[in-house]
Amino acid sequence: MGIEEITGRIARDLEHLKQYTATPGNGCTRLPFTKEAREAVNYLKELMTEAGLEVSEDAAGNVIGVLKGEDSEAPSVLMGSHYDSVVNGGDYDGIGGVICAIEVARQLKDAGLVPKRNFVVVGFCDEEGMRFCTGYFGSGAMLGNRDVAYTKRFADTSGITVYDAMKEYGLDPEKIKDAAWKEGSIGHFLEVHIEQGPVLDAEGFDLGLVDCIVGIQRYMVTVHGRADHAGTTPMDMRMDAVDAAAKVISKIGDWAREKADGSVATVGYINTVPGGMNIVAEEVQFTVDIRSRNNDNINDIANRIRCALEREVKMYGGSFEMDNKLTITPVQLSEEMLDIMEEECKVRGYTYKRLPSGAGHDALEIGQVIPTVMLFVPSLEGRSHCPVEFTKYSEFAKAAVVMEKLTKDLLMR
Repeated sequence: MGIEEITGRIARDLEHLKQYTATPGNGCTRLPFTKEAREAVNYLKELMTEAGLEVSEDAAGNVIGVLKGEDSEAPSVLMGSHYDSVVNGGDYDGIGGVICAIEVARQLKDAGLVPKRNFVVVGFCDEEGMRFCTGYFGSGAMLGNRDVAYTKRFADTSGITVYDAMKEYGLDPEKIKDAAWKEGSIGHFLEVHIEQGPVLDAEGFDLGLVDCIVGIQRYMVTVHGRADHAGTTPMDMRMDAVDAAAKVISKIGDWAREKADGSVATVGYINTVPGGMNIVAEEVQFTVDIRSRNNDNINDIANRIRCALEREVKMYGGSFEMDNKLTITPVQLSEEMLDIMEEECKVRGYTYKRLPSGAGHDALEIGQVIPTVMLFVPSLEGRSHCPVEFTKYSEFAKAAVVMEKLTKDLLMR
């Protein structure tokens, strides 16, 4: 199979998937448990079936295709990524990795390979966490880390819980535990993804061999004060939630910079209640996203935020809650699999670089317990999570053939 034909198949599939968005002409908006997600899943099922896979959809909304091996009880090789997106995101984030996994299955089928163990292609549901402020829903469910209580705990901005959204989508949230795979049934996990950063594109590398994925903690912070008239309430008699929150928010970025090791902290959402120009706010909500290769740094920044909030609200008699939405520790990826991919890059003449991932990915969730590896393809100018996100289809093809070599090696052991 020539690289040109592989490139053409990947291009066809990704171009087709661009239509499944809630915001045509303004990037990809494919949130979990929506019409657009269902349409994308149905198309992925068609592609998996054409690739010779046994196709199913699990209780968490993951779409799964299986190439049966001689011993279906042996630990399988799992490959894939997510099919959901952020709001007004790009056309390649996540879904490019799903298509590369399907392409690897095609190559194995074309070669007539009968593997010794199952090869499993998966399109994960709700990796981004955009709709419900969570993340890694599908991959977490496969590991047994999601239950009915979880689906009832989180809701979107319209008040629709994960539980209700799943029912509307045609899934039974009461059966979420059925998505869990038996311990030991997955031997390795592989994921292709766009870099979502500028390094590979700026330095001219074909591929990125990911050696580490940062840990992440996410919080929804709510600061409580008291609503009052903006003109008649003296400054020393106010319970101003914005004043307290802003003093803390202004320090968060500096606390991350102090680490000087690539740690980052982001306040990406702020909401004031009641939100009037001439009203002292009685409540402020804001999110915090903290990431680092060093988990101690993440904990330190979170603790600083908590201590600062306690200090500020005490000064005016308010209160706060700091609700943890996600905690996941950094993960080191498989040196053995990285070495195999590196050797294949050398054989094919592809330039490459080992680098960490500052974004999460399903590989971060799965890599906590299963040998995992990631392969990055360049993002033009590092742009991602926006409509201008772009990666050449030929670069996805390079990733697919390198992953095919690794997959074949693992399947024939």
